[in-house]
Amino acid sequence: MTTPDTTSAIVSAPDGEPTAEPPAFVDDVIAAIDAVEAELGVGQQFFEVTANAQFTNVFVAVDDASAAVAYAYVDGALESPAPKQTGAEGRTFGRDDVDFDPDLIVTGVSSDLPSSSVDAISVYGDGVGATYVLAVTSEAGGFLDIVVGPQGQVFSVDPV
Repeated sequence: MTTPDTTSAIVSAPDGEPTAEPPAFVDDVIAAIDAVEAELGVGQQFFEVTANAQFTNVFVAVDDASAAVAYAYVDGALESPAPKQTGAEGRTFGRDDVDFDPDLIVTGVSSDLPSSSVDAISVYGDGVGATYVLAVTSEAGGFLDIVVGPQGQVFSVDPV
């Protein structure tokens, strides 16, 4: 049995224009947030949501954002929460702050790095909303964190 490639393959079309089919896990970011809010109520604040091909982690801010409770969203279902972790700090964001276009979020990367693959997407609070970071593997095997805008605009690239 062959395991399907669940990362975003970024290839060039015959006309030379890069094309990118976003990985399926991009949609899991919103689905996981919605599942947490269905469980806990609308209006939650989050420290981070990270999705990859295996699962999505959702870190919910609790106790006035001084602690976090992690949830895993796997195969379309929300798992039981992990124990609360105290001592958390950082900026948070809400569901309404997550405004990226799932069909466009990888387009800047596909244009700039046409032979790379997107391995994960993370959403972080930035004090005024949300920041989107794509974890990317280059054709040469290097790893990059790429901060993108909601329409896929590339803002910064950091090697990891």
